[in-house]
Amino acid sequence: MKKFKERWEIQHNWQLIFPFIGVLLLAYSSYKLSGIFFDRHEATNIPYLVILSVVFYFILLKFFLFCFKRLENKWIVDHKWEMIRIFTVFAITGTSSVFVGKPIMKIIGITKENLNDFVYWILYIIIGLIFYQIILITIAWVFGQYAFFRDFLKRLAKRIGLGILIKDE
Repeated sequence: MKKFKERWEIQHNWQLIFPFIGVLLLAYSSYKLSGIFFDRHEATNIPYLVILSVVFYFILLKFFLFCFKRLENKWIVDHKWEMIRIFTVFAITGTSSVFVGKPIMKIIGITKENLNDFVYWILYIIIGLIFYQIILITIAWVFGQYAFFRDFLKRLAKRIGLGILIKDE
């Protein structure tokens, strides 16, 4: 445990909650991915689901550790464990924006029945992106990463040509 704490620059035990949340989210994502290949409701598929979930878990773990290594010099954070918080914010935001987009489209009156499929999906993506930004800042604030994501969104806006809309402080 001491080596783990040193690697992730964890000084206080409460900071262990973020690696724990990361492990849980990774396990859940692996399980959901394995459900694409096997029916989760059928008892005969349970061994296959478990095996495939473990395989996906280790593949995703290797991928995210690779991402951490690549981004630790690019992202300015005080401690390495904060990167887990940042990835967690991205994961929760991405999932939330999918669940928020469809009800908002129904409230506005945009459905597949009254629009062409192409137009529907373009509007779905645009509305999703708008609410993604709002949800991202909100979740970032909850996880104590507001400043990082505020700066992240400013840099993103400048890169895509919307820098004129951003007020520098």
